[in-house]
Amino acid sequence: MKKILELLTEEMQAAFEAAGYDKELGKVGISNRPDLCEYQCNGAMAGAKVYKKAPIMIANEVAAKLADSTIFKEATAVAPGFLNLRISEEFLAGYLQEMAQTDKFGLEKPEKEKTIIIDYGGANVAKPLHVGHLRSAVIGESIKRILRYAGHKVIGDVHMGDWGLQMGLVMTELQERQPDLVYFDETYTGEYPEEAPFTMAEFAEMYPTASAKSKTDENYRAKAMEATYKLQIGVRGYRALWKQIMNVSVPDLKKNYGSLNVEFDLWKGESDVQELIPGMVQYMKDGGYAYISEGALVVDVKEETDTKEVPPCMILKSDGASLYNTTDLATIMERMKLYQPDEMIYVVDKRQDLYFEQVFRCARKTKLVNEDTKLRFLGFGTMNGPDGKPFKTREGGVMRLENLVSDTKKQMYTKILEGREMSQEEAVKTANQVAVAALLYGDLSNQASKDYVFDIDRFTSFEGDTGPYILYTIVRIKSILSRYQEQGESLESLKLSKAGNEVEKDLMMQLAQFGTMMEAAATDIAPHKVCAFIYDLANAFNRFYHETKILTEEDAEKKASWIALLIFTRDVLLTCIDLLGMEAPDKM
Repeated sequence: MKKILELLTEEMQAAFEAAGYDKELGKVGISNRPDLCEYQCNGAMAGAKVYKKAPIMIANEVAAKLADSTIFKEATAVAPGFLNLRISEEFLAGYLQEMAQTDKFGLEKPEKEKTIIIDYGGANVAKPLHVGHLRSAVIGESIKRILRYAGHKVIGDVHMGDWGLQMGLVMTELQERQPDLVYFDETYTGEYPEEAPFTMAEFAEMYPTASAKSKTDENYRAKAMEATYKLQIGVRGYRALWKQIMNVSVPDLKKNYGSLNVEFDLWKGESDVQELIPGMVQYMKDGGYAYISEGALVVDVKEETDTKEVPPCMILKSDGASLYNTTDLATIMERMKLYQPDEMIYVVDKRQDLYFEQVFRCARKTKLVNEDTKLRFLGFGTMNGPDGKPFKTREGGVMRLENLVSDTKKQMYTKILEGREMSQEEAVKTANQVAVAALLYGDLSNQASKDYVFDIDRFTSFEGDTGPYILYTIVRIKSILSRYQEQGESLESLKLSKAGNEVEKDLMMQLAQFGTMMEAAATDIAPHKVCAFIYDLANAFNRFYHETKILTEEDAEKKASWIALLIFTRDVLLTCIDLLGMEAPDKM
Protein backbone atom coordinates (compact mmCIF):
# COMPACT_ATOMS: atom_id res chain seq x y z
CA MET A 1 0.00 0.00 0.00
CA LYS A 2 1.42 3.38 -0.99
CA LYS A 3 2.22 5.95 1.70
CA ILE A 4 -0.17 8.89 1.78
CA LEU A 5 2.52 11.36 0.69
CA GLU A 6 3.19 9.21 -2.38
CA LEU A 7 -0.48 9.38 -3.38
CA LEU A 8 -0.63 13.14 -2.82
CA THR A 9 2.57 13.64 -4.80
CA GLU A 10 1.27 11.51 -7.68
CA GLU A 11 -1.91 13.63 -7.81
CA MET A 12 0.15 16.81 -7.78
CA GLN A 13 2.58 15.52 -10.42
CA ALA A 14 -0.33 14.75 -12.72
CA ALA A 15 -1.56 18.33 -12.27
CA PHE A 16 1.88 19.80 -13.11
CA GLU A 17 2.08 17.58 -16.18
CA ALA A 18 -1.46 18.52 -17.27
CA ALA A 19 -0.48 22.19 -16.98
CA GLY A 20 2.52 21.60 -19.26
CA TYR A 21 5.29 21.40 -16.66
CA ASP A 22 7.77 18.76 -15.52
CA LYS A 23 5.93 16.41 -13.17
CA GLU A 24 9.00 16.13 -10.93
CA LEU A 25 8.10 19.59 -9.62
CA GLY A 26 5.02 18.12 -7.94
CA LYS A 27 6.54 16.81 -4.72
CA VAL A 28 4.18 17.27 -1.75
CA GLY A 29 5.26 17.63 1.87
CA ILE A 30 3.60 18.19 5.23
CA SER A 31 2.96 21.89 5.78
CA ASN A 32 5.30 23.82 8.06
CA ARG A 33 2.39 26.23 8.62
CA PRO A 34 -0.48 24.01 9.79
CA ASP A 35 -2.48 27.16 10.56
CA LEU A 36 -2.60 27.85 6.82
CA CYS A 37 -2.80 24.39 5.24
CA GLU A 38 -2.27 20.66 5.81
CA TYR A 39 0.19 19.96 2.98
CA GLN A 40 2.18 22.10 0.60
CA CYS A 41 4.02 21.97 -2.70
CA ASN A 42 6.80 24.41 -3.58
CA GLY A 43 7.45 23.11 -7.10
CA ALA A 44 6.29 26.30 -8.81
CA MET A 45 9.15 28.19 -7.15
CA ALA A 46 11.73 25.83 -8.67
CA GLY A 47 9.86 25.75 -11.99
CA ALA A 48 10.02 29.53 -12.36
CA LYS A 49 13.73 29.45 -13.21
CA VAL A 50 13.33 26.63 -15.73
CA TYR A 51 10.28 28.04 -17.50
CA LYS A 52 11.19 31.71 -17.01
CA LYS A 53 7.77 32.43 -15.65
CA ALA A 54 6.48 34.01 -12.45
CA PRO A 55 6.00 31.19 -9.87
CA ILE A 56 2.53 32.44 -8.92
CA MET A 57 1.42 32.02 -12.56
CA ILE A 58 2.64 28.40 -12.57
CA ALA A 59 1.00 27.75 -9.20
CA ASN A 60 -2.33 29.17 -10.41
CA GLU A 61 -2.27 27.03 -13.55
CA VAL A 62 -1.53 23.87 -11.52
CA ALA A 63 -4.22 24.73 -8.93
CA ALA A 64 -6.76 25.04 -11.75
CA LYS A 65 -5.98 21.47 -12.84
CA LEU A 66 -6.82 20.26 -9.31
CA ALA A 67 -10.29 21.82 -9.26
CA ASP A 68 -11.98 18.42 -9.71
CA SER A 69 -9.51 16.40 -7.62
CA THR A 70 -10.98 13.67 -5.42
CA ILE A 71 -7.85 13.76 -3.26
CA PHE A 72 -7.40 17.47 -2.63
CA LYS A 73 -10.31 19.38 -1.14
CA GLU A 74 -8.48 22.68 -1.69
CA ALA A 75 -5.43 23.66 -3.74
CA THR A 76 -4.70 27.36 -3.38
CA ALA A 77 -1.91 29.32 -5.07
CA VAL A 78 -0.32 31.79 -2.65
CA ALA A 79 2.28 34.45 -3.44
CA PRO A 80 5.06 34.25 -4.35
CA GLY A 81 4.19 30.76 -5.70
CA PHE A 82 3.34 28.24 -3.01
CA LEU A 83 0.55 25.71 -3.35
CA ASN A 84 -1.36 25.34 -0.07
CA LEU A 85 -3.26 22.07 0.14
CA ARG A 86 -6.07 20.50 2.15
CA ILE A 87 -7.02 16.90 1.54
CA SER A 88 -10.50 15.52 1.05
CA GLU A 89 -12.16 14.04 4.14
CA GLU A 90 -13.68 11.27 1.95
CA PHE A 91 -10.27 10.36 0.54
CA LEU A 92 -8.69 10.36 4.02
CA ALA A 93 -11.41 8.11 5.49
CA GLY A 94 -11.07 5.67 2.58
CA TYR A 95 -7.28 5.62 2.96
CA LEU A 96 -7.50 4.83 6.69
CA GLN A 97 -10.15 2.17 6.10
CA GLU A 98 -7.79 0.43 3.68
CA MET A 99 -4.89 0.77 6.18
CA ALA A 100 -7.00 -0.79 8.93
CA GLN A 101 -7.84 -3.78 6.75
CA THR A 102 -4.30 -4.36 5.43
CA ASP A 103 -1.51 -6.31 7.08
CA LYS A 104 0.83 -4.03 9.04
CA PHE A 105 -1.46 -1.09 8.23
CA GLY A 106 -0.31 -1.15 4.61
CA LEU A 107 3.42 -0.98 5.30
CA GLU A 108 5.13 -2.14 2.13
CA LYS A 109 7.66 -4.97 2.21
CA PRO A 110 11.30 -3.99 1.59
CA GLU A 111 12.67 -4.48 -1.94
CA LYS A 112 15.05 -7.06 -0.47
CA GLU A 113 14.69 -8.95 2.78
CA LYS A 114 18.02 -8.53 4.54
CA THR A 115 19.69 -10.66 7.17
CA ILE A 116 20.81 -8.25 9.87
CA ILE A 117 22.79 -9.00 13.03
CA ILE A 118 22.52 -6.49 15.88
CA ASP A 119 25.31 -6.55 18.46
CA TYR A 120 23.89 -4.99 21.61
CA GLY A 121 23.85 -5.47 25.37
CA GLY A 122 27.57 -6.02 25.77
CA ALA A 123 27.19 -7.59 29.21
CA ASN A 124 30.37 -8.39 31.10
CA VAL A 125 29.92 -11.76 32.78
CA ALA A 126 32.07 -10.92 35.79
CA LYS A 127 30.19 -7.70 36.60
CA PRO A 128 26.55 -7.04 37.50
CA LEU A 129 24.67 -4.94 34.94
CA HIS A 130 24.69 -1.24 35.85
CA VAL A 131 22.87 1.81 34.50
CA GLY A 132 25.49 2.17 31.78
CA HIS A 133 24.09 -1.01 30.21
CA LEU A 134 20.59 0.43 29.89
CA ARG A 135 21.02 2.33 26.63
CA SER A 136 22.68 -0.41 24.60
CA ALA A 137 20.04 -2.91 25.73
CA VAL A 138 16.89 -0.88 25.09
CA ILE A 139 18.09 0.86 21.91
CA GLY A 140 19.30 -2.42 20.42
CA GLU A 141 16.09 -4.23 21.36
CA SER A 142 13.93 -1.54 19.77
CA ILE A 143 15.99 -1.49 16.57
CA LYS A 144 15.69 -5.28 16.37
CA ARG A 145 11.88 -5.04 16.67
CA ILE A 146 11.60 -2.15 14.19
CA LEU A 147 13.67 -3.91 11.53
CA ARG A 148 11.77 -7.17 11.98
CA TYR A 149 8.48 -5.33 11.60
CA ALA A 150 9.86 -3.67 8.48
CA GLY A 151 10.32 -7.13 6.96
CA HIS A 152 13.91 -8.17 7.61
CA LYS A 153 15.43 -11.25 9.26
CA VAL A 154 17.09 -9.87 12.38
CA ILE A 155 19.37 -11.70 14.82
CA GLY A 156 20.17 -10.10 18.19
CA ASP A 157 23.47 -11.06 19.86
CA VAL A 158 24.32 -10.06 23.45
CA HIS A 159 28.08 -10.54 22.73
CA MET A 160 29.19 -11.10 26.33
CA GLY A 161 32.58 -10.25 27.72
CA ASP A 162 33.48 -13.63 29.21
CA TRP A 163 37.15 -14.21 28.46
CA GLY A 164 39.30 -11.30 29.57
CA LEU A 165 41.05 -10.02 32.68
CA GLN A 166 37.75 -9.57 34.52
CA MET A 167 37.49 -13.38 34.70
CA GLY A 168 41.00 -13.63 36.09
CA LEU A 169 40.21 -10.98 38.68
CA VAL A 170 37.18 -12.78 40.14
CA MET A 171 39.05 -16.11 40.08
CA THR A 172 41.95 -14.54 41.99
CA GLU A 173 39.62 -13.00 44.55
CA LEU A 174 37.87 -16.35 44.99
CA GLN A 175 41.24 -18.05 45.53
CA GLU A 176 42.16 -15.43 48.14
CA ARG A 177 38.96 -16.23 50.04
CA GLN A 178 38.86 -19.99 49.46
CA PRO A 179 42.41 -21.14 48.63
CA ASP A 180 41.62 -24.82 49.19
CA LEU A 181 39.05 -25.09 46.39
CA VAL A 182 39.89 -27.98 44.05
CA TYR A 183 39.75 -25.69 41.02
CA PHE A 184 43.11 -24.23 42.01
CA ASP A 185 44.80 -27.61 42.60
CA GLU A 186 46.41 -28.41 39.26
CA THR A 187 47.16 -31.98 40.38
CA TYR A 188 43.46 -32.71 40.94
CA THR A 189 42.05 -35.26 38.47
CA GLY A 190 38.58 -35.93 39.87
CA GLU A 191 35.18 -34.54 38.95
CA TYR A 192 34.49 -30.93 39.88
CA PRO A 193 31.48 -30.02 42.06
CA GLU A 194 28.16 -29.37 40.33
CA GLU A 195 27.35 -26.45 42.65
CA ALA A 196 29.19 -23.16 42.29
CA PRO A 197 31.41 -22.19 45.27
CA PHE A 198 29.64 -18.83 45.59
CA THR A 199 26.20 -17.25 45.43
CA MET A 200 25.19 -14.58 42.93
CA ALA A 201 25.31 -11.97 45.70
CA GLU A 202 28.87 -12.99 46.62
CA PHE A 203 29.89 -13.08 42.98
CA ALA A 204 28.47 -9.58 42.36
CA GLU A 205 30.60 -8.24 45.21
CA MET A 206 33.82 -10.00 44.15
CA TYR A 207 34.57 -8.11 40.95
CA PRO A 208 34.54 -4.54 42.36
CA THR A 209 36.66 -5.77 45.28
CA ALA A 210 39.14 -7.48 42.95
CA SER A 211 39.23 -4.54 40.57
CA ALA A 212 40.01 -2.10 43.38
CA LYS A 213 42.79 -4.36 44.73
CA SER A 214 44.39 -4.76 41.30
CA LYS A 215 44.79 -0.99 40.96
CA THR A 216 46.92 -0.68 44.08
CA ASP A 217 48.51 -4.14 44.46
CA GLU A 218 50.83 -5.09 41.58
CA ASN A 219 51.28 -8.62 42.90
CA TYR A 220 47.52 -9.15 43.03
CA ARG A 221 47.16 -7.86 39.45
CA ALA A 222 49.92 -10.20 38.29
CA LYS A 223 48.06 -13.15 39.85
CA ALA A 224 44.88 -12.09 38.06
CA MET A 225 46.71 -11.92 34.73
CA GLU A 226 48.17 -15.36 35.36
CA ALA A 227 44.70 -16.73 36.17
CA THR A 228 43.39 -15.20 32.92
CA TYR A 229 46.24 -16.85 31.01
CA LYS A 230 45.53 -20.25 32.61
CA LEU A 231 41.88 -19.96 31.67
CA GLN A 232 42.69 -19.07 28.08
CA ILE A 233 45.25 -21.87 27.54
CA GLY A 234 42.79 -24.40 28.94
CA VAL A 235 44.00 -25.33 32.44
CA ARG A 236 41.35 -27.80 33.55
CA GLY A 237 40.39 -26.35 36.95
CA TYR A 238 40.17 -22.79 35.60
CA ARG A 239 37.95 -23.91 32.73
CA ALA A 240 35.68 -25.72 35.20
CA LEU A 241 35.48 -22.63 37.41
CA TRP A 242 34.74 -20.51 34.33
CA LYS A 243 31.77 -22.75 33.57
CA GLN A 244 30.51 -22.27 37.14
CA ILE A 245 30.80 -18.51 36.73
CA MET A 246 28.81 -18.70 33.50
CA ASN A 247 26.16 -20.94 35.08
CA VAL A 248 25.59 -18.40 37.86
CA SER A 249 25.97 -15.19 35.86
CA VAL A 250 24.05 -15.84 32.63
CA PRO A 251 20.67 -16.67 34.26
CA ASP A 252 21.03 -13.48 36.31
CA LEU A 253 21.77 -11.49 33.15
CA LYS A 254 18.73 -13.00 31.44
CA LYS A 255 16.55 -12.08 34.40
CA ASN A 256 17.77 -8.48 34.45
CA TYR A 257 17.47 -8.00 30.70
CA GLY A 258 14.06 -9.69 30.83
CA SER A 259 12.85 -7.15 33.38
CA LEU A 260 13.19 -4.56 30.59
CA ASN A 261 11.59 -6.82 27.94
CA VAL A 262 14.99 -7.25 26.28
CA GLU A 263 15.67 -10.60 24.63
CA PHE A 264 18.58 -11.97 22.60
CA ASP A 265 18.61 -14.68 19.95
CA LEU A 266 22.27 -15.45 20.58
CA TRP A 267 24.00 -15.62 23.95
CA LYS A 268 27.50 -15.76 22.53
CA GLY A 269 30.62 -14.40 24.14
CA GLU A 270 34.25 -13.78 23.34
CA SER A 271 34.97 -17.35 24.37
CA ASP A 272 32.97 -18.70 21.42
CA VAL A 273 35.53 -17.53 18.87
CA GLN A 274 38.79 -18.33 20.67
CA GLU A 275 39.46 -21.38 18.54
CA LEU A 276 39.06 -19.29 15.37
CA ILE A 277 41.72 -16.74 16.33
CA PRO A 278 44.90 -18.72 15.42
CA GLY A 279 43.56 -19.47 11.94
CA MET A 280 42.45 -15.86 11.45
CA VAL A 281 45.86 -14.55 12.55
CA GLN A 282 47.65 -16.92 10.16
CA TYR A 283 45.33 -15.86 7.34
CA MET A 284 46.16 -12.19 7.97
CA LYS A 285 49.88 -12.96 7.98
CA ASP A 286 49.75 -15.10 4.86
CA GLY A 287 47.69 -12.49 3.02
CA GLY A 288 50.27 -9.80 3.74
CA TYR A 289 47.76 -7.78 5.77
CA ALA A 290 49.39 -8.09 9.19
CA TYR A 291 52.96 -7.22 10.19
CA ILE A 292 55.01 -6.81 13.37
CA SER A 293 55.29 -3.29 14.79
CA GLU A 294 57.12 -2.76 18.10
CA GLY A 295 56.57 -6.42 18.89
CA ALA A 296 52.81 -6.37 18.25
CA LEU A 297 50.97 -7.77 15.24
CA VAL A 298 49.03 -4.98 13.49
CA VAL A 299 47.09 -4.17 10.32
CA ASP A 300 47.31 -0.67 8.81
CA VAL A 301 43.84 0.83 8.36
CA LYS A 302 44.59 4.46 7.55
CA GLU A 303 43.21 5.88 4.29
CA GLU A 304 44.37 8.73 2.07
CA THR A 305 41.21 10.70 2.73
CA ASP A 306 41.68 10.67 6.52
CA THR A 307 41.75 14.10 8.12
CA LYS A 308 42.73 12.70 11.51
CA GLU A 309 45.15 10.04 12.66
CA VAL A 310 43.73 6.52 12.54
CA PRO A 311 46.19 4.16 14.27
CA PRO A 312 46.83 0.61 13.05
CA CYS A 313 44.45 -2.10 14.27
CA MET A 314 46.33 -4.29 16.74
CA ILE A 315 45.65 -8.01 16.30
CA LEU A 316 48.01 -9.47 18.92
CA LYS A 317 49.98 -7.81 21.71
CA SER A 318 53.75 -8.22 21.93
CA ASP A 319 53.30 -11.15 24.34
CA GLY A 320 51.02 -12.89 21.84
CA ALA A 321 47.83 -12.17 23.79
CA SER A 322 44.65 -11.29 21.89
CA LEU A 323 42.62 -8.13 22.42
CA TYR A 324 39.02 -6.95 22.02
CA ASN A 325 39.95 -6.13 18.39
CA THR A 326 40.98 -9.74 17.84
CA THR A 327 37.79 -11.10 19.35
CA ASP A 328 35.54 -8.69 17.45
CA LEU A 329 37.23 -9.54 14.13
CA ALA A 330 36.94 -13.26 14.83
CA THR A 331 33.27 -12.73 15.70
CA ILE A 332 32.72 -10.96 12.37
CA MET A 333 34.40 -13.88 10.62
CA GLU A 334 32.17 -16.38 12.45
CA ARG A 335 29.01 -14.40 11.70
CA MET A 336 29.84 -14.28 8.01
CA LYS A 337 30.38 -18.04 7.97
CA LEU A 338 27.23 -18.95 9.92
CA TYR A 339 24.70 -16.32 8.80
CA GLN A 340 26.04 -14.46 5.73
CA PRO A 341 24.48 -11.21 7.02
CA ASP A 342 23.85 -8.31 4.70
CA GLU A 343 24.41 -5.93 7.59
CA MET A 344 25.84 -5.84 11.10
CA ILE A 345 24.82 -3.07 13.50
CA TYR A 346 26.80 -2.36 16.67
CA VAL A 347 24.94 -0.47 19.40
CA VAL A 348 27.73 0.84 21.62
CA ASP A 349 28.77 3.99 23.50
CA LYS A 350 29.67 6.69 20.95
CA ARG A 351 33.06 7.13 22.63
CA GLN A 352 34.02 3.82 20.96
CA ASP A 353 33.75 5.45 17.53
CA LEU A 354 37.45 5.29 16.64
CA TYR A 355 37.77 1.71 17.89
CA PHE A 356 34.96 0.50 15.63
CA GLU A 357 36.31 2.52 12.72
CA GLN A 358 39.55 0.56 13.08
CA VAL A 359 37.78 -2.81 13.40
CA PHE A 360 35.46 -2.18 10.43
CA ARG A 361 38.31 -1.00 8.21
CA CYS A 362 40.39 -4.02 9.21
CA ALA A 363 37.52 -6.39 8.44
CA ARG A 364 37.13 -4.81 4.99
CA LYS A 365 40.85 -4.64 4.19
CA THR A 366 41.39 -8.28 5.17
CA LYS A 367 38.24 -9.35 3.28
CA LEU A 368 36.58 -10.91 6.32
CA VAL A 369 33.32 -9.45 4.96
CA ASN A 370 31.89 -9.28 1.46
CA GLU A 371 32.22 -6.03 -0.46
CA ASP A 372 28.52 -5.29 -0.07
CA THR A 373 28.28 -6.25 3.63
CA LYS A 374 27.29 -3.18 5.59
CA LEU A 375 28.96 -2.51 8.95
CA ARG A 376 27.17 0.17 10.98
CA PHE A 377 28.15 1.75 14.27
CA LEU A 378 25.29 3.29 16.22
CA GLY A 379 27.04 5.22 18.96
CA PHE A 380 24.78 6.32 21.79
CA GLY A 381 25.23 9.21 24.18
CA THR A 382 25.56 9.18 27.95
CA MET A 383 22.75 8.92 30.47
CA ASN A 384 23.53 11.82 32.82
CA GLY A 385 22.35 12.91 36.23
CA PRO A 386 20.85 16.36 36.98
CA ASP A 387 24.41 17.70 37.31
CA GLY A 388 25.08 16.89 33.64
CA LYS A 389 27.61 14.20 34.54
CA PRO A 390 27.22 10.43 34.06
CA PHE A 391 24.42 9.14 36.29
CA LYS A 392 25.53 8.03 39.77
CA THR A 393 23.89 6.92 43.00
CA ARG A 394 23.53 9.38 45.86
CA GLU A 395 26.67 7.82 47.34
CA GLY A 396 28.55 8.59 44.13
CA GLY A 397 28.79 5.02 42.86
CA VAL A 398 27.46 3.41 39.69
CA MET A 399 23.91 2.17 40.26
CA ARG A 400 23.13 -1.45 39.47
CA LEU A 401 20.55 -1.78 36.72
CA GLU A 402 18.31 -4.07 38.76
CA ASN A 403 18.20 -1.44 41.53
CA LEU A 404 17.23 1.26 39.04
CA VAL A 405 14.40 -0.89 37.68
CA SER A 406 13.29 -1.94 41.17
CA ASP A 407 13.27 1.65 42.49
CA THR A 408 11.26 2.84 39.48
CA LYS A 409 8.71 0.04 39.95
CA LYS A 410 8.30 0.92 43.64
CA GLN A 411 7.78 4.60 42.83
CA MET A 412 5.22 3.73 40.16
CA TYR A 413 3.41 1.30 42.50
CA THR A 414 2.83 4.16 44.95
CA LYS A 415 1.49 6.38 42.15
CA ILE A 416 -0.79 3.65 40.78
CA LEU A 417 -2.50 3.16 44.13
CA GLU A 418 -3.21 6.88 44.63
CA GLY A 419 -6.98 7.32 44.32
CA ARG A 420 -7.52 4.00 42.53
CA GLU A 421 -9.40 0.87 43.53
CA MET A 422 -7.19 -2.03 42.51
CA SER A 423 -6.09 -5.37 43.96
CA GLN A 424 -2.48 -5.64 45.08
CA GLU A 425 -1.72 -8.23 42.38
CA GLU A 426 -3.14 -6.02 39.65
CA ALA A 427 -1.41 -2.94 41.07
CA VAL A 428 1.98 -4.68 41.07
CA LYS A 429 1.55 -5.91 37.48
CA THR A 430 0.37 -2.50 36.28
CA ALA A 431 3.14 -0.66 38.15
CA ASN A 432 5.74 -2.95 36.59
CA GLN A 433 4.43 -2.34 33.07
CA VAL A 434 4.21 1.42 33.53
CA ALA A 435 7.62 1.64 35.24
CA VAL A 436 9.32 -0.20 32.38
CA ALA A 437 7.52 2.06 29.88
CA ALA A 438 8.76 5.09 31.83
CA LEU A 439 12.38 3.91 31.61
CA LEU A 440 12.23 2.76 27.99
CA TYR A 441 10.41 5.81 26.67
CA GLY A 442 12.57 8.15 28.76
CA ASP A 443 15.60 6.75 26.98
CA LEU A 444 14.28 5.99 23.48
CA SER A 445 12.50 9.33 23.00
CA ASN A 446 15.95 10.91 22.76
CA GLN A 447 18.00 10.63 19.59
CA ALA A 448 20.38 7.77 20.37
CA SER A 449 23.59 9.73 19.69
CA LYS A 450 22.71 12.50 22.13
CA ASP A 451 23.36 12.61 25.87
CA TYR A 452 20.27 13.01 28.04
CA VAL A 453 19.42 13.78 31.65
CA PHE A 454 17.86 10.92 33.58
CA ASP A 455 14.96 12.49 35.47
CA ILE A 456 12.87 9.80 37.13
CA ASP A 457 10.21 12.26 38.34
CA ARG A 458 9.61 13.48 34.79
CA PHE A 459 9.82 10.02 33.25
CA THR A 460 7.16 8.62 35.62
CA SER A 461 4.76 11.53 35.13
CA PHE A 462 1.37 10.82 33.57
CA GLU A 463 1.54 14.14 31.73
CA GLY A 464 3.81 15.33 28.95
CA ASP A 465 6.08 13.41 26.60
CA THR A 466 6.42 10.28 28.75
CA GLY A 467 5.80 6.54 28.62
CA PRO A 468 3.06 6.65 31.29
CA TYR A 469 1.19 9.33 29.27
CA ILE A 470 1.24 7.09 26.18
CA LEU A 471 0.01 4.09 28.19
CA TYR A 472 -2.68 6.18 29.88
CA THR A 473 -3.95 7.19 26.44
CA ILE A 474 -4.16 3.53 25.38
CA VAL A 475 -5.96 2.60 28.62
CA ARG A 476 -8.42 5.45 28.04
CA ILE A 477 -9.23 4.07 24.59
CA LYS A 478 -9.59 0.54 25.97
CA SER A 479 -12.01 1.84 28.61
CA ILE A 480 -14.22 3.59 26.03
CA LEU A 481 -14.32 0.48 23.84
CA SER A 482 -15.22 -1.66 26.85
CA ARG A 483 -18.07 0.67 27.82
CA TYR A 484 -19.30 0.68 24.20
CA GLN A 485 -19.55 -3.11 24.38
CA GLU A 486 -21.39 -2.83 27.72
CA GLN A 487 -24.03 -0.82 25.83
CA GLY A 488 -24.68 -4.01 23.88
CA GLU A 489 -22.70 -2.97 20.81
CA SER A 490 -20.14 -4.99 18.83
CA LEU A 491 -16.61 -3.94 17.85
CA GLU A 492 -16.75 -6.03 14.68
CA SER A 493 -17.18 -4.79 11.08
CA LEU A 494 -17.22 -1.09 11.93
CA LYS A 495 -16.50 1.36 9.13
CA LEU A 496 -14.83 4.75 9.21
CA SER A 497 -16.76 7.71 7.86
CA LYS A 498 -15.31 11.05 6.84
CA ALA A 499 -14.21 13.41 9.60
CA GLY A 500 -16.89 15.77 10.83
CA ASN A 501 -14.59 18.38 12.40
CA GLU A 502 -10.97 19.51 12.57
CA VAL A 503 -9.93 17.53 15.67
CA GLU A 504 -11.24 14.32 14.16
CA LYS A 505 -9.48 15.05 10.89
CA ASP A 506 -6.24 15.87 12.71
CA LEU A 507 -6.36 12.46 14.41
CA MET A 508 -6.99 10.72 11.11
CA MET A 509 -4.14 12.60 9.45
CA GLN A 510 -1.76 11.54 12.23
CA LEU A 511 -2.73 7.90 11.71
CA ALA A 512 -2.15 8.23 7.98
CA GLN A 513 1.54 9.04 8.65
CA PHE A 514 2.27 5.58 10.11
CA GLY A 515 3.88 4.16 6.96
CA THR A 516 6.07 7.22 6.40
CA MET A 517 7.23 7.11 10.02
CA MET A 518 7.98 3.38 9.97
CA GLU A 519 10.03 3.63 6.82
CA ALA A 520 12.10 6.46 8.32
CA ALA A 521 12.55 4.67 11.66
CA ALA A 522 13.80 1.51 9.91
CA THR A 523 16.04 3.29 7.40
CA ASP A 524 17.63 5.57 9.99
CA ILE A 525 17.55 2.92 12.78
CA ALA A 526 15.89 5.57 14.91
CA PRO A 527 13.50 4.50 17.71
CA HIS A 528 13.04 8.17 18.70
CA LYS A 529 10.99 8.63 15.51
CA VAL A 530 8.49 6.04 16.76
CA CYS A 531 8.31 7.91 20.07
CA ALA A 532 7.70 11.26 18.38
CA PHE A 533 4.96 9.71 16.25
CA ILE A 534 3.04 8.14 19.13
CA TYR A 535 3.35 11.29 21.26
CA ASP A 536 1.78 13.34 18.45
CA LEU A 537 -0.83 10.62 17.93
CA ALA A 538 -1.68 10.49 21.64
CA ASN A 539 -2.05 14.27 21.71
CA ALA A 540 -4.30 14.21 18.63
CA PHE A 541 -6.47 11.50 20.19
CA ASN A 542 -6.79 13.30 23.52
CA ARG A 543 -7.85 16.53 21.78
CA PHE A 544 -10.48 14.54 19.89
CA TYR A 545 -11.60 12.80 23.09
CA HIS A 546 -12.02 16.05 25.03
CA GLU A 547 -14.08 17.67 22.27
CA THR A 548 -16.25 14.67 21.37
CA LYS A 549 -19.00 13.03 23.43
CA ILE A 550 -18.36 9.60 21.98
CA LEU A 551 -20.52 7.27 24.07
CA THR A 552 -23.49 9.65 24.44
CA GLU A 553 -23.75 10.39 20.71
CA GLU A 554 -27.30 9.60 19.54
CA ASP A 555 -26.42 9.16 15.87
CA ALA A 556 -25.56 5.44 15.83
CA GLU A 557 -23.71 5.62 12.50
CA LYS A 558 -21.56 8.52 13.65
CA LYS A 559 -20.84 6.80 16.96
CA ALA A 560 -19.87 3.57 15.16
CA SER A 561 -17.47 5.51 12.93
CA TRP A 562 -15.83 7.09 15.98
CA ILE A 563 -15.48 3.68 17.62
CA ALA A 564 -13.85 2.38 14.44
CA LEU A 565 -11.43 5.31 14.64
CA LEU A 566 -10.66 4.47 18.28
CA ILE A 567 -10.01 0.81 17.46
CA PHE A 568 -7.60 1.84 14.72
CA THR A 569 -5.85 4.35 17.00
CA ARG A 570 -5.52 1.71 19.73
CA ASP A 571 -4.09 -0.85 17.33
CA VAL A 572 -1.51 1.56 15.90
CA LEU A 573 -0.45 2.68 19.38
CA LEU A 574 -0.16 -0.92 20.60
CA THR A 575 1.94 -1.83 17.58
CA CYS A 576 4.25 1.13 18.13
CA ILE A 577 4.78 0.59 21.86
CA ASP A 578 5.63 -3.05 21.13
CA LEU A 579 8.34 -1.80 18.77
CA LEU A 580 9.76 0.07 21.76
CA GLY A 581 9.55 -2.96 24.07
CA MET A 582 6.61 -1.57 26.06
CA GLU A 583 3.32 -3.21 27.13
CA ALA A 584 0.01 -1.55 28.00
CA PRO A 585 -2.11 -2.54 31.02
CA ASP A 586 -5.89 -2.76 30.87
CA LYS A 587 -6.32 -0.30 33.75
CA MET A 588 -4.30 2.51 35.24
